[in-house]
Amino acid sequence: MPEIDDTALLPEGLHDMLASDAEYQAEIVEKLRQCFASYGYERVEPPLMEFEESLLCGPGKAQSRNMFRVMDPVTQRMMAVRNDMTGQVARIARSRLQNAPRPIRLSYSGDVLRVRGTQLRPEREFRQAGIELIGTDSSEAYVEIILLARDVLSTVGVKDASIDLTMPLLVPAICQGLGLSDDRSAMIRHALNAKDIGELDSLEGEIGDISRKLLSAAGAAHKAMKIINGLTLPAEARIICDELEILLNRLKDVAPELHVTVDPGEYSGFEFQTGIGFCLFAKGVRGELGRGGRYPVGGGQDSEPATGFTLYLDSLMRALPKMAQIKYIYCPFGTDMAVLSRLRKDGYRTICGLDTVAQETAEAGRLNCQYIWQAGKITEILKG
Repeated sequence: MPEIDDTALLPEGLHDMLASDAEYQAEIVEKLRQCFASYGYERVEPPLMEFEESLLCGPGKAQSRNMFRVMDPVTQRMMAVRNDMTGQVARIARSRLQNAPRPIRLSYSGDVLRVRGTQLRPEREFRQAGIELIGTDSSEAYVEIILLARDVLSTVGVKDASIDLTMPLLVPAICQGLGLSDDRSAMIRHALNAKDIGELDSLEGEIGDISRKLLSAAGAAHKAMKIINGLTLPAEARIICDELEILLNRLKDVAPELHVTVDPGEYSGFEFQTGIGFCLFAKGVRGELGRGGRYPVGGGQDSEPATGFTLYLDSLMRALPKMAQIKYIYCPFGTDMAVLSRLRKDGYRTICGLDTVAQETAEAGRLNCQYIWQAGKITEILKG
């Protein structure tokens, strides 16, 4: 048994992507970009690494513990490898494009690296692709983003996709409106996020009744809104719920085929968001295909709202049909250049012989070609 080459071993959560998979992913990324562009989103490409403080601004702050860091030998400043691209796009919008007319539409794609994976996403390096609509807090921004998510998933062949809406600020608004302490509010928020029925059953009073009903509301959108509208909520919390209802009614008008669910207590991964958030799922696929929502770009009085979503290519690829078979054709040594050019234009990938061989068909089979150019025509190689 041959010894394993230590240089072939990779760290946990990292892997090589070989020819067919790498090509399929590149093809899908290009389709995503074209769909983004059709909605008017312009592509930007931020660098893989930046100064640490830049990546920790805005949306990047929530991922600070999951970020690789390195000392820049030139400037002696700490740099970090991006673990999410949303913050980088926000930086571009507030700096390089600060004078561009709002709202501004930007798209992106690229690899990200994280210190550790999760149970649903053990990969530490994967590709993201997404869009950001920056400079408006209109409810129509949600509609545009969600419809684009629907269209882009349909474009690449995802079937049975669903969208799960959440309101990460709802529970804090309820707790604050009822005058609960920070510790108690945090406990209730965690219990709802974790779907901890036992913890919620122990809650007494008004917050106990509201929390249990919010937990029961998780599911189909129409059921969720019926339960939520039956609750007596503080004013700020009711505003959040009303915004969700407006969005659901609008989506029902323009995209009645969408499968929409609501989880009013979910907030994991939405810690930085200030409005409605959402996750994209596909039936039978591990992990979410992507997530999005509204968040602030910049800070203080200079901040502006942004709404967008990010797709995770590792999950997305698992939701797609198999790649169409590539047509490889073996062209023996000396094949006319005009023939090669014509075959390539017809969609064949030419594997050219570099020397004469005794058994051309056998050589074509050895090189995994399905066809051979032989006697002036294309011949399919039949598997024995």
